[in-house]
Amino acid sequence: MESIAKLSHNESVMLFLALGLLILVARLLGEVTRRLHQPAVLGEILAGVLLGPTVLGALSPAAFQTLFPPSGPLAVVLDAFSSVAIALFLLVAGLEVDLSTIWQNGKLALKTGVVGMLLPFGLGFAAVFGAPSLLGLKAPSLAFGFFFATALAISALPVIARTLMDLGLYKSELGMVIVAAAVFNDLVGWIVFAFVLGVISPSGGLSPGATLWMTLAFVILMLTLGRALLNRALPLLQKHTSWPGGVLSFTLGLALLCAAFTEFLGIHAVFGAFLFGVAIGDSSHLREQTRHTLDRFISFFFAPLFFASIGLKVDFAAHFDLLLTVAVLAIACTGKILGCGLGARWGGLKWRESFAVGFGMNARGAMEIILGLLALQLKLIEPPLFVALVVMALATSMLSGPLMQRLIKKPRAPFALKTDLRDFIPALEVQTADEAIDALCEKAAAFTKGRYSAKEIAQAVKAREAHMPTGLKNGLALPHARLEKLEAPVCVAALSPQGLDFGAEDRKPAQAIFLLLTSQNQDAIAGLSQIASAFRDAGAADRALRCADKASLIQTLTETHAHEPAANAAL
Repeated sequence: MESIAKLSHNESVMLFLALGLLILVARLLGEVTRRLHQPAVLGEILAGVLLGPTVLGALSPAAFQTLFPPSGPLAVVLDAFSSVAIALFLLVAGLEVDLSTIWQNGKLALKTGVVGMLLPFGLGFAAVFGAPSLLGLKAPSLAFGFFFATALAISALPVIARTLMDLGLYKSELGMVIVAAAVFNDLVGWIVFAFVLGVISPSGGLSPGATLWMTLAFVILMLTLGRALLNRALPLLQKHTSWPGGVLSFTLGLALLCAAFTEFLGIHAVFGAFLFGVAIGDSSHLREQTRHTLDRFISFFFAPLFFASIGLKVDFAAHFDLLLTVAVLAIACTGKILGCGLGARWGGLKWRESFAVGFGMNARGAMEIILGLLALQLKLIEPPLFVALVVMALATSMLSGPLMQRLIKKPRAPFALKTDLRDFIPALEVQTADEAIDALCEKAAAFTKGRYSAKEIAQAVKAREAHMPTGLKNGLALPHARLEKLEAPVCVAALSPQGLDFGAEDRKPAQAIFLLLTSQNQDAIAGLSQIASAFRDAGAADRALRCADKASLIQTLTETHAHEPAANAAL
């Protein structure tokens, strides 16, 4: 009888010890970096650096080799955990992709996304074939050129979305453009990289041509028939299985099957999980609580495990090359900021808003690190370039929020609550969000000097609301619109003690509703951001509800805004 391969007693002890240490240290340092208003992934990678060859391996090589051996059964099991973690993390990233935002924002989002892909892509190829020694290459290759170009072109949608939320711009016009362009970048970037993997690392006996055709067919199938079938299956699952276990098991199981299929094709499991996340995340039947449960479970268990394991693979001190890191950072920032900025300008935004889009899109975060890790595992890149890519990804994520905020803090026509809040309804007695918009538009029409009727304003506001609901967290809603003939910003506020559904991300009803109207030449960003910043804590709506007149509301909001710290990305 053949013996069953299994971990020894000591190996089992080391497995649990290694996993426990990785998760605990990663979560601890992740929370520390979040408190410092930095991306949590920074702390999680730092945990791996401390436990890996950079620190622990240098201080006590024997302890490091015992906990994280480079080969053997324990190394295989730890690598398997890391593979599952990265696939599930990409599932969550796919859930963030809302395909409808691309179509809703039309030409502006597409122009921003296309130029924001092409310019960094072109710069990446130019660097590889024009100055290979700068990147530590002896001779350039087409496969490396595609990898490096894709790595520079892709963005990090989860980081971008969180940055916009922290700045109070997620559901603004500018925020919608950035999110839509980032969705386009992520989707196209991963498809291109999947093709690159299929060419350089075919598996399962498939030729590169067969791999590419099957990958393309899988993408088309998942985004068409797959989306439709999942949309029909979810209501049945929610009706006939226990919640949330039924939907969670279904989602995780199918994500892993899709990951297995793309791994069989030779384009890595992460692509299958990501594409499945896009397909199921687009369903209107996927409950927000289910998304939240998946996100929390994966983000607080599997994601820290994966990002901490990155620090175990490379000695960051020994392989840090300052010139290479600076070169990668400069090429990446130049291509992305200029590309997205010029694309947004081509789409019709003003220069300041255009480059705010560029800085917003420049956050690379986890996506860049994952691409780099896959390339490192395939020996497409060497450790020094991988370290440079990790540093670049973290630096761009940390700088995106502050640089974007600096641009939008200085609008040409600054919004001021004291002058632009024109009217106030202390107790709005309506039943729906549409009725609230109608009531606010009636008030706002009186301040347009007869250029717009209440009906015309309401049509513009509701059209904007149909693209993306303007409910924010903590009981705030910011319906808004641009009106070409308006001379000065018009803001009208109302309070609804019972609350109205404006589609807020925290699912709470809006009790404070601010209608903001600006012209095409006026900057609405500062006004939206100023109001949103006054509602960044859970008690903001309660404070507003105690205001009986416009003056007290302005004073309450102004005092709250003045004491709010600067926002920054937290992922």
